[in-house]
Amino acid sequence: MKIEIPEQKKQVYQMTIPIRWGDMDAMNHVNNTTYFRYMETCRVDWMHAIAAMPTPSGEGPVIVNAFCNFYRQFEYPGDVLITMYTSDPARTTFETWATMERADQPGVICAAGGATTIWVDSLKQKAVALPDWLREMVS
Repeated sequence: MKIEIPEQKKQVYQMTIPIRWGDMDAMNHVNNTTYFRYMETCRVDWMHAIAAMPTPSGEGPVIVNAFCNFYRQFEYPGDVLITMYTSDPARTTFETWATMERADQPGVICAAGGATTIWVDSLKQKAVALPDWLREMVS
């Protein structure tokens, strides 16, 4: 099943990640699981930049699902340009989306994916309302 990235979304972050030799598999292209690591790295860097990292005794984000659509393969050497977007804030959740392209081939999307993020109280292990500052940021 292919999940489409929505037209209505807000760009919140962008970064470049080098493709490492060890990211490739026996077929000489970047292994599918690595695309999820690229998205995770971008999402975590963004959350760190906005001071939204989870703490064991406080509140923070938890990913409840993730997906990736693969269009073209990445190969070593090169750099992946990842652009992250957000949309659809609800009471306790919001969506994150990412497009991945080679930095030397701008505009050619090689993969696109996303994840649903839920805001939780770590001690209670329960979903809680998104903080107003975060809701404004992801809207």
